[in-house]
Amino acid sequence: MPESATLDRFDHALLAAVQADNLTPARILAERVGLSESAVLRRLRRLRQDGVIVADVALVHPAILGTPLCLHVLVSLERETSDRLDAFVRRLRERPEVRAAWYVTGEADFVLELRLRDMAEYEAFTRAVFHDDPNVRAFRTLVAMRQVIGV
Repeated sequence: MPESATLDRFDHALLAAVQADNLTPARILAERVGLSESAVLRRLRRLRQDGVIVADVALVHPAILGTPLCLHVLVSLERETSDRLDAFVRRLRERPEVRAAWYVTGEADFVLELRLRDMAEYEAFTRAVFHDDPNVRAFRTLVAMRQVIGV
């Protein structure tokens, strides 16, 4: 993982454009940022090779996939030893409901983003992942009503 990269205004403009739509053709990107098409392609290749662009992904509408319920869960552990942290992270990676997870500082140890069909599915998740893990001290659930920024 790169610690930092030297980016100029063209790189920043390209990154903003591909974050909005990474399928924008290079000729359109070139017009937007004021470079040639070949320069845009070279810069994008370099940004990927340098680890600035870490993935090209498709964002899919969760409701169409049958997972309209978005929950953010704050999880506190009893102990944060390396082996217990690693075990909890492995457990999270095995669960398809976990769309993102962050190890954080503050009142919680982890923040999870979950996508599920309904609250019954969440109850089953909590039993399997939280209640059955003696190292989980507590969890707090935030139900997203509507996304207001982002895709």
